[in-house]
Amino acid sequence: MIGEADLILNPDGSIYHLGLLPEQICDNIILVGDPDRVKMFEPFLDRVYFTQRVREFVSLMGDYNGQSVLIVSTGIGTDNIDIVFTELDALANIDLASRKVNKKKRSLNFFRIGTSGALRKEIPVDSFVASTHGIGLDVLMHFYERAEDEKCAPIKAGIDKILKKERIPSMSYVAPGSPSLLKKLPKSFQKGMTLTLPGFYGPQGRTVRVNNKSPRFLDLMRAFEIEGKVISNFEMETSAIYGMAAVMGHKAMSLNAIIANRELNTFSAHPKKTVEQLIQTGLDIITT
Repeated sequence: MIGEADLILNPDGSIYHLGLLPEQICDNIILVGDPDRVKMFEPFLDRVYFTQRVREFVSLMGDYNGQSVLIVSTGIGTDNIDIVFTELDALANIDLASRKVNKKKRSLNFFRIGTSGALRKEIPVDSFVASTHGIGLDVLMHFYERAEDEKCAPIKAGIDKILKKERIPSMSYVAPGSPSLLKKLPKSFQKGMTLTLPGFYGPQGRTVRVNNKSPRFLDLMRAFEIEGKVISNFEMETSAIYGMAAVMGHKAMSLNAIIANRELNTFSAHPKKTVEQLIQTGLDIITT
């Protein structure tokens, strides 16, 4: 039995942070960072069942193309992904009354629909990129028992080599997206490895008032290539989404709206429109 301090429930029986009950989830779950982005899905849905907010976690369930989808905001960063994944998995795979894990496990499909910065000049702003891998430079997945994917080992070794040379403590991990979900993408959809960073300023090569320890960090990541794979973009959640999905037996795919290109130093003139286009495209892909 899972202890009360390990899995906290609210007085109404809902899960602690999200405030959801088991009957309020479905198989297809869309994750967005910005809580205000959840309501951007409403015009595209055929029907909305409920919407609620607890702190930065906004949840909305509705129908699209005859299928139910649950949209949940995570806020920024991999620490919140830990909360959202653990609680959604608990709703799917734990009997909250007895606090026992269900014998039959339920596998969920997670889809990130979010913004991102392109690392390479050939990826223009207002385009879309699907993440084949998430390369995490945070520490989240090091707190979980997980089997290292042998196919990802060369990627991790190459990244660690760069980090060591730049005197940045090596805490990297690499997790692939779900092949079955990535197969749903149209052939025209760009794909690439996504670097997930533990901050927006220094970790992403920005200098405001404090000097950056590795001014050439983004250049080194841009030049990184292994077995024909390159890093296409970076953001702050994908590696945790892929990592948590893998250890819990779920599937995940990250779809990124490119609103900035760091090599060209350009930014989208209409980022909201680009996100809306990705929402429409993403919903079509998810429910196909």
